[in-house]
Amino acid sequence: MGVIIGIVAGLYLASLALLFVFQRNVLYVPNTTAPDLAEAGLRGVMQALHTTTEDGLQLLAWYRPPPSNPGAVLVYFHGNAGHIGHRADRVRPYIEAGYGVLLVEYRGFGGNPGQPSEQGLYADARAALDFLGRQGIARERMVFYGESLGTAIAVEMATTHGCAALVLEAPFTSVAAVAQSRYWMFPVRQLVLDKFDSLSKIVRIRCPLFLMHGERDRIIPIRYGRELFDAAPDPKAAKWFPEGNHTNFDEFGGPAAVMEFLRQHHAGD
Repeated sequence: MGVIIGIVAGLYLASLALLFVFQRNVLYVPNTTAPDLAEAGLRGVMQALHTTTEDGLQLLAWYRPPPSNPGAVLVYFHGNAGHIGHRADRVRPYIEAGYGVLLVEYRGFGGNPGQPSEQGLYADARAALDFLGRQGIARERMVFYGESLGTAIAVEMATTHGCAALVLEAPFTSVAAVAQSRYWMFPVRQLVLDKFDSLSKIVRIRCPLFLMHGERDRIIPIRYGRELFDAAPDPKAAKWFPEGNHTNFDEFGGPAAVMEFLRQHHAGD
């Protein structure tokens, strides 16, 4: 019996060690191919450019300036899978409505150099905001839109830089909390390197918040979105989609609900 216990304990510790060492490989699933404006149907609509991070990386981004000056700019922080080329249909309603849009790409995604990490992705976001600042776009004209993993980046930028409004689509409280629920047999909460702890930060935002989540989300269950929403200060509003999963909010009027909220709060005016 003692031998069996020893073998089981050894396997457990070995599995825990592997999970710790390769946790970023588990967390991040970037598409490393370079996106193409023509393939995305955005040639002539958006322009490709490069931002420079504080650690010297040149990162691809796609930008459409606001057609009117002044005008609001939607800064889009996408989720974990794919790259910015896969978000063309997500931002098209906002472009058609007259918003400027900046599709932010991260290190290690979309043909960009570097390896993703929490602090690295925050640096990528800061480089994007610095670019907009050089274009004369004030923070009061920026709407931060976060999708899934991108919600944590949007929350971080809202707390450290400020914005006209914050939109969160399928957010989570922290990576540590989600990881602990999935790997319940391991003490992963204490071992996670990239915590993306939005719950501790959301109380510090000073802008209107609009949050969307689907009742059928199996990737980030809706309980995380509700907990984050409850912790956020006013003004805030939420849209809970009974038939929504992790990515299909457009089918249920998500963009229209976002833009109505932005109009009500004069975000970016």
